[in-house]
Amino acid sequence: MRPVTPVPSVPPAALPAVETLLKRTLGERRIALVAWRLLVLQIAHPVVAAGMDRYSTYRAHPWRRIEHTMESGSRLFFAGPEERRLEVARLQRTHRRIQGTDAAGRAYSAQDPEVRGWVMVTLYESMTAMRELSGHPLSPAELDVLYAEFLDVCAALGIPREVLPGSAAEVPAHVERTVREVLEYGPEVRHMLHGLLREAPVPRRLGRLAPAWPLLRVVIARTVTALTVSDLPPAWHERFGTSRGPAGAALSWTLHHGLRHAMALAPDRVRYRRRSVSGAPAPARRAVPRARSGGDARPARLEAFFRRVLDQTGNGRVDSADLQAMVHTMCWRLELPAEREDEVYAAFEDWWARLREAADSDGDGGVDCREFVSAMLAGVDRDPAYLERGLVPAVRALFRAADRDGSGYLGADEYRLLFGGPRVHPAELNDGFRELDADGDGRVEEAEFVAAFCDFFTARTDSTAGTGLLGRA
Repeated sequence: MRPVTPVPSVPPAALPAVETLLKRTLGERRIALVAWRLLVLQIAHPVVAAGMDRYSTYRAHPWRRIEHTMESGSRLFFAGPEERRLEVARLQRTHRRIQGTDAAGRAYSAQDPEVRGWVMVTLYESMTAMRELSGHPLSPAELDVLYAEFLDVCAALGIPREVLPGSAAEVPAHVERTVREVLEYGPEVRHMLHGLLREAPVPRRLGRLAPAWPLLRVVIARTVTALTVSDLPPAWHERFGTSRGPAGAALSWTLHHGLRHAMALAPDRVRYRRRSVSGAPAPARRAVPRARSGGDARPARLEAFFRRVLDQTGNGRVDSADLQAMVHTMCWRLELPAEREDEVYAAFEDWWARLREAADSDGDGGVDCREFVSAMLAGVDRDPAYLERGLVPAVRALFRAADRDGSGYLGADEYRLLFGGPRVHPAELNDGFRELDADGDGRVEEAEFVAAFCDFFTARTDSTAGTGLLGRA
């Protein structure tokens, strides 16, 4: 283990009165200027790239993925010890499932200590880069304080000290060495730089500007790409043959210096983002396409279910990685202990095995939308007990996981935790709860919960409660 450089004392006036230097730096809104740069440095690591290609939902659900990342960061860096402990446990449960072999035949695992160390080092390095690019770098003493606070978070995450730079002064050389010797300019990096924002769906927060999104995203994508490429470390440009260019350098200087001076004049509520630790956001329920009057509504619902729920990686087909990502999203909100989480994963993996057997007509190991819709319709039309042998056990496992107090029913709070989140209006949650509460007793029992899901897949019209699980048109 490398020796830790003693942290010099810093005059009290140099540090915020209440918050740590790390919280103060990471909490600035202008950290967004280096966010894409951070992602590129992380994804360029071949292990991270392989895990994202196989398991990540960022292609299909980029905004939800960003929300989850920000929420996780809030819990790790801004919450108290108990919230941090829960988040660390949740991340550990997630990462133990991310492993495999990449396209080049190399084994990878998200639990690799050196990879985890690199992901964290890029976060620290991005905070220092934000200050440097704005013309107001941290002093050596401040860097030591920031790094010591950063190491506390790494220790909580269980990252071995020996995989991290020994001191703040060693970070630049560590980053340069990793860029030159380990990172790769692969398809995931190219997509992050040149593709993701150009094809991203409209953000829900855009409101009345949503119709202008196709034009806005082109402008945003070009700006983010130019800024990110310009801000990448010199070693990156030398290794991969990219260049800042005069236009990129001018854009970077203008944005970083301009925002620094603007934020210095702004009140704290504008300068710093709000730090919520209330639980991971859930995607808002969106309207399911409605069938024409007198028609069979099931195909439209099944197609919506495939696109919005099953196809988590956004590649137009579903495989075991999509099912794992779907279950992860649900377990993320419920904060289940490992054994309960394993039960939910196992139940959905069993459903996936049955679904693949029935729907994978071309034998390619995955299921596309056409195969899914055809198989589900054929199954429920042919056999009234079709769902009982696959989907229903998975739904029951989900219900029991959401039934946190073991009462045998979901109260309104448990229902909100499972289906809700900051982005879902309370009135919509209340309406959904009342629809599932078939007998009107103020709680949703397991039979009502299962019946709603069965209705979603079997009802030919949209008049029953379960058909509104993804929202009402």
